[in-house]
Amino acid sequence: MHFNPYGGAAAELAARLVNADPGRDLALLLAEAGYKPIGPVSPRQEATLRSWIQRLDEVFRAPGVDLLNALLAETTSRPYISTHDGRSPHLHYAAENAPIDERVKAYTAAGLAELFCTAPDRIGRCARPECTRVFVDTSRNGRRRFCSDRCANRVNVARHRARTAPGQKTIT
Repeated sequence: MHFNPYGGAAAELAARLVNADPGRDLALLLAEAGYKPIGPVSPRQEATLRSWIQRLDEVFRAPGVDLLNALLAETTSRPYISTHDGRSPHLHYAAENAPIDERVKAYTAAGLAELFCTAPDRIGRCARPECTRVFVDTSRNGRRRFCSDRCANRVNVARHRARTAPGQKTIT
């Protein structure tokens, strides 16, 4: 599925942030995700972003209009059209010189809001009960249920073993 940069890359960045280990270096994570320009992340900004990540997790748990509107209201979003780096005109939701935490908050909130408006069922949480990972469903048919093939395989193997266990009733 094709997403615009906010519904796609920004929502996927939100998922990466939620899935990241709590001790993960956020500046490095943002750089690896292609979020530019990064700049330094101060301890205050890191604390703000860690709190923001918990709010993003709520969206993946139960996406809804009220929650997303609350996130959008918490940002310093000021949409404008940008044409940097030879790219065609596109929207930015925070000034390029705004502090990194403000830019990430505006970017991820706008991305999840855009995705929710166009395809709310593509904001996902892994269906394996033991897994807490989240994802943005970019599959062609939009029926993704697991964060990875590994989780899907674990569930399918467990289901198969339960069906074929000696002396067990067949589960259909």
